[in-house]
Amino acid sequence: MKSFEYLKRRFKEYYKDNKEKIPLVSLFDQREFGFIPWDQQIRMIRHMGFATRDNLIKHLINNGPRHVYSSGSLYLNPENKDMKNKSYLGCDIIIDIDVDHFYTPCKEDHDIWYCKECGKNGKGMVEKCPNCKKSKLKKLNWICEKCLNVAKKEIIKLIYDFLIPDFNIDIEKMKIAFSGHRGYHLKIEDNDLRTLSSDERREIIDYITGEGISYEILGLRKMGDNIFGFSRETIGWSQKINRKIEEILKKTNIEIETLLSDKRTFNLNKNFIENLLNYKNNFLNIIESDNMNNWTLVNSNLNTWYKFLGAIVEEIGIEVDVPVAIDIHRLIRYPGSLHGKTGFKVQELNPNDLDDFNPLDEQTEKLDPIVFVSKVQTIQKLEIIESDVPATKIKGETFGPYKLGDKIEIPHHIAVFLLCKGVAKSI
Repeated sequence: MKSFEYLKRRFKEYYKDNKEKIPLVSLFDQREFGFIPWDQQIRMIRHMGFATRDNLIKHLINNGPRHVYSSGSLYLNPENKDMKNKSYLGCDIIIDIDVDHFYTPCKEDHDIWYCKECGKNGKGMVEKCPNCKKSKLKKLNWICEKCLNVAKKEIIKLIYDFLIPDFNIDIEKMKIAFSGHRGYHLKIEDNDLRTLSSDERREIIDYITGEGISYEILGLRKMGDNIFGFSRETIGWSQKINRKIEEILKKTNIEIETLLSDKRTFNLNKNFIENLLNYKNNFLNIIESDNMNNWTLVNSNLNTWYKFLGAIVEEIGIEVDVPVAIDIHRLIRYPGSLHGKTGFKVQELNPNDLDDFNPLDEQTEKLDPIVFVSKVQTIQKLEIIESDVPATKIKGETFGPYKLGDKIEIPHHIAVFLLCKGVAKSI
């Protein structure tokens, strides 16, 4: 509790010192706001509205909340606690990409789990204890440049491989932000799209994730002993799949074999892989041709092609938080606010910023989400209260790993991070 009081005070100071920098979102007075305080007995305070940005800033300075949210939805009466009486006007399209929801190899190094049933522990992304098969797990999810880079690549793919070419969405209507923790979110502010229902939003999400794709509709078919694939001339998913196959075929044989035998992704049998390697140049000619789409020379088993294409779709599709995207009353983190699990800022980004943006070591000051770096080097003393704490690399320096009971002296911004993560206490 002492640590939370300290963090609350620091968050208040941040909002006071940066009140001119907190942005004003569009249609501000029509949005509902929600706050999660440091008091763990209170889950969320929501159904609040603010007539002006100054009123919001005053609330942030006075309360220093742990998390700050505003709605993608627009209402005539955003502060009304009865959803029916809010007078719903529409909702922005919100797409959240968070590495919590999908596998990245670096999780084998820094995500830690403990089984509450049998006491087994380990690293990586698991849903059930591999020992007792129970799902009562305590998890410590961490961040590193690698997994945050994966999330960034997903948001770039979303914009340039789907939203612009397939949906013709104006990039000027896209609002992008680093979430302050393990991902990014994108908000599309378009009057026509705001009217879409949850079911209609699900159709968009199904498309960009590749959920429920019919390979037959795209052109895959078996005629006699021949398998015919997708035409290069067909746009949309057919074209995306062909391009991904081309990309794979242009890899070295060792790279192809490693990829296609990976149990987490393709997991294809040796015969298919050997045939693909033997005929890869011929198959590449077929894929690149406008007139040829007979895939039989590699394999004539339709079910094997389904398996291969399913893994291809997984590679192409975007990893999004589906419930967020289809919820027309969803709250998302307010830009410029602080994330209570890291102490990092929710940083707005232009599309042109994305390629070079590195939230853990950002070189452009106005884009840097790590706000508690002291101009004068200050050291804080903490005690580790978790059994294991992974190594943390921020601003080019690595701190840890740590064990329960370790007493450490670290820079201020690292101390704020560890306190927010709940793995340490002040001493």
